[in-house]
Amino acid sequence: MVWATTLGSYAISAAELWGLVEGTAPQRVHTVVVEWRLPRIVAAVVFGIALGISGAVFQSLTRNPLGSPDIIGFASGAYTGVVVTLLLGATGYVAMGAGALIGGLLTALAVYLLAFRRGIQGFRLIIIGIALGAFLDGINTWFTAKVDVDLALHAAVWGAGSLGAVNWTSVGIGSAVLAVLLVVAPEAQRRMRRLELGDDAAAALGVPVEPTKLALILMGVAATALVTAAAGPIAFIALAAPQIARRLTGQGASVDLAGSAVVGAALLLGADLIALHAVPGVPLPTGAVTICIGGGYLVWLLVRESRRERSTA
Repeated sequence: MVWATTLGSYAISAAELWGLVEGTAPQRVHTVVVEWRLPRIVAAVVFGIALGISGAVFQSLTRNPLGSPDIIGFASGAYTGVVVTLLLGATGYVAMGAGALIGGLLTALAVYLLAFRRGIQGFRLIIIGIALGAFLDGINTWFTAKVDVDLALHAAVWGAGSLGAVNWTSVGIGSAVLAVLLVVAPEAQRRMRRLELGDDAAAALGVPVEPTKLALILMGVAATALVTAAAGPIAFIALAAPQIARRLTGQGASVDLAGSAVVGAALLLGADLIALHAVPGVPLPTGAVTICIGGGYLVWLLVRESRRERSTA
């Protein structure tokens, strides 16, 4: 993180950084580091943690490496909520956050009700989520095609997924929401581990299965919404982080919330640095970089799963 503050068209030296700590740095250094670069770096870490947690929750619930909010439609629902908020004339982070949360929760409720057949099964949840996500993507496209050009441009820029517009206000609110999620994370991890044993085994261990699944869905949607409201839909971090963490920590088939959070933060911070500095003078949307990285990861994952199925056939 410290190294990232020195990068850019206006290079910051180690001496200037130390002067910033001591309070002797020039005003321009304070402006560049504290007001421009540091909020984006902190946002990448905070939002990466949230996406890692969200991906871990949904992959544990579905028991499938494709279980991710951007795959099963919850990110699209949050996007729809923000688009509706923009149509109503609200552009602040709190309003957009509320819109993202409401959109994501309504989508989660719809997927939950449509997938419920004497309980929630992971494969059915994924298929229905993908279908509903595709439907919502169509609605989002229709909105941007029918509204005022300036509003459509605003929605399109936001929809690309970028940390360029974050500030200390959005970072502070997002951090507060994340802090609440981190407080309940240990209990969520405990229940996730028991659910991974199977619904019957979890019930025998004292876990109220369906209420717990619903609570975990709400937790995952809230983590996705706090990111979507500030930065737009950033794809594939939630998909890749839990699987990478599982391999790094040797957790086997189990999904680890803490490891997923750390890997999510590292992935999003790395992707944002690539977006800023890969093409000199041309900052790219962070979402475009994560899609490129995540697309390659998804192809590798599909090939790997296909080979595993053939070897066990």
